[in-house]
Amino acid sequence: MEVYIPSFRYEESDLERGYTVFKIEVLMNGRKHFVEKRYSEFHALHKKLKKCIKTPEIPSKHVRNWVPKVLEQRRQGLETYLQAVILENEELPKLFLDFLNVRHLPSLPKAESCGSFDETESEESSKLSHQPVLLFLRDPYVLPAASDFPNVIIEGVLHGIFYPHLQPR
Repeated sequence: MEVYIPSFRYEESDLERGYTVFKIEVLMNGRKHFVEKRYSEFHALHKKLKKCIKTPEIPSKHVRNWVPKVLEQRRQGLETYLQAVILENEELPKLFLDFLNVRHLPSLPKAESCGSFDETESEESSKLSHQPVLLFLRDPYVLPAASDFPNVIIEGVLHGIFYPHLQPR
């Protein structure tokens, strides 16, 4: 997994002071997606991660002025923080994956050990939402022949999948 923070933008709000939103680019298994987070969300993540893994330093919470140069330094610092969490931890906690909107696989044993980013999240929402339709435990072409008779079912299924244009009409 690779993460970058290519940009940030200032968001104005009628209800509260303006704030900066950081755009996070996540590359995983050849797929790319983007997540937008405020610094306060990074800080909340850091506080939770500290309880269960070794965490790098996070950029200071307090910034004296909001000039672009200072915000660029914060962007670089947050990008370095995310990359260091990934590099320093062999298995990433579920709450870190949740933060990046990455689906976590059941094969990651440590993914459940740290709790969830949203403590009210149900168990079912973290499970994969699909089941395999067809599963071969071994390649049917390489299976040792149980007898001299051909396996008509396997041959028929494979013939139907790979040579549909040869179907009798």
